[in-house]
Amino acid sequence: MDENTEAEPSAVAPATEQTPNVSGPGDDQALTELHPNYKSALRLQAILTSLPFIVAAFVLEGRAILPTATIMIPVVLIALAFIIRLPSRRFHARGYAMSTDRLRVVRGILFRHDTVVPFGRVQHIDVNQGPIDRFFGIATLTLHTAGSHNASVHLPGLGEPLARDMREEIRSHIKREAL
Repeated sequence: MDENTEAEPSAVAPATEQTPNVSGPGDDQALTELHPNYKSALRLQAILTSLPFIVAAFVLEGRAILPTATIMIPVVLIALAFIIRLPSRRFHARGYAMSTDRLRVVRGILFRHDTVVPFGRVQHIDVNQGPIDRFFGIATLTLHTAGSHNASVHLPGLGEPLARDMREEIRSHIKREAL
């Protein structure tokens, strides 16, 4: 695949860490790109996931059951693709757009999901960080909504301050709507 293929899955604009892309009611607005550290976090997760398979390949190679490198070469090549290419594709396949009354989250490489969450349906909001997220200074914003289908919408890869600001902005909108 060439480099143009990687950029095509989404029309994602560069993110500004201070303010999300806020606009009117239309869903055709440009998407805001996630924090650049999200790609590094995805890459580290891929390394940690690949490590047991590489170690197992080394162990099987040491037993000399099959000819040399018949297990190790395919495992290492798949792991390299998993570590180098997949995080970049996942990063570029995600984006979001926040308007005055809703949050739009787009994700997916093979199967595209375009979810719009009206703030009036939000029950509560979480900002989550795992150890890798904390290391890279990113967080996941989770909106829990009324209803059973897609009751939780996750937006990973936001800078932690931006995720907290978005949570507070959505909360203030919900409070205004409740009054």
